Amino acid sequence: MIREQQEENRPLYRLIVLIIMVAIAGFAQGMLLPLLAIMLEDAGVSSSLNGLNAAALYIGVLLASPFIEHPVRKYGYKPVITIGLILMITSLLLLPVWQAFWFWFILRIIIGIGDNMVHFATQVWITTTSTQENRGRNISLYGLAFGLGFGAGPFMTRLLAINEWLPFLISAGLSLLAWLLILQMRNEFPLSDLETGSKLSTWSRYKEVFKLAWFAFLPAFGYGFLEASLHGNYPVYALRSGMTIELVSILLPAFVIGGLITQLPLGLLSDRIGRKRILLILSALGAFCFFAMITFESSSTILFILFILAGAFVGSFFSLGVMYLADLIPAHLLPTGNVMMAISFGVGSMTGPLIGGVFIDIFESGSIYYSIGGMLLFILVTGTLFKSAQTNTNQEVTLSK
Repeated sequence: MIREQQEENRPLYRLIVLIIMVAIAGFAQGMLLPLLAIMLEDAGVSSSLNGLNAAALYIGVLLASPFIEHPVRKYGYKPVITIGLILMITSLLLLPVWQAFWFWFILRIIIGIGDNMVHFATQVWITTTSTQENRGRNISLYGLAFGLGFGAGPFMTRLLAINEWLPFLISAGLSLLAWLLILQMRNEFPLSDLETGSKLSTWSRYKEVFKLAWFAFLPAFGYGFLEASLHGNYPVYALRSGMTIELVSILLPAFVIGGLITQLPLGLLSDRIGRKRILLILSALGAFCFFAMITFESSSTILFILFILAGAFVGSFFSLGVMYLADLIPAHLLPTGNVMMAISFGVGSMTGPLIGGVFIDIFESGSIYYSIGGMLLFILVTGTLFKSAQTNTNQEVTLSK
């Protein structure tokens, strides 16, 4: 009787553990970007090199993306997540040992590889084990968990005043907790109808997914771009503009909080008016907020409000992109689509700090706002050109009403 009850509760336990794991991975990512940016700025590193160092994490994401599908299909989710967590824990503990630019660059690449292993495996695990009725809800919970963790990460910058080791020890400890939780779970494999080990070549699958849903990847690119820019470049920009670290540690979570508030409502709204339409509207509103920050930067209160509004408009881009992708491609291409989504996010996350760092060096004021606002306008313009070749082939993976 007890065993039957445990088996009945296992899917819920699995979902809870995976959600906790995503939140912890988001916390580590959200902590490292502003924390290391501030430490490099204090060490006298230029904003361009600072942006390059921040991009290293997403170089790791890109390096790992093409190779994750096969291990997940062959060995299952649990081993891939376990290895990813071990890479993250080891690197987090090594970061404060030697504060050298290229040492941090290499460790950030390793963290990016581990982080992508965790995110890809958990994302596909949640997607493929969710029922037709709750898959959309679970994807939203995935986005909320990552947002909560990522939003809490920047608060660790305040611990630098106490001890430089403390933020890294806390993040490594939480990652160790996630590892202990995953050890209690039974290993599983992708469902047979969602496996990508078909006769179709990898390159052919990529081309097919891109042809059907290229615009669905732009929200992931845009979210990676602005997320990495805000957490990697904004602390540098803010310090040079005379802002305090305390204000930065409030503004960055404000953006994430805005995204958390609207995550579920926007998912429901996109069910009613369509993913593409809501994405175009949000791109325009988000661009307006960032351009408005140029005018109201001197007011901390208005800047705080604009950060919340910007997060409310574009903080759900990644989740909405995943839902739109699921609308546009057949079910057997979903794992391939998830890989391409991770690649798009990684390219955006790598591009954002690089462009942001160059803008900070070139422009005296408003540089970071121009960079992010311009990127959102790019998504708005290109989105108007996209014509869906296939509609609602996977309506079951959209957010359930």
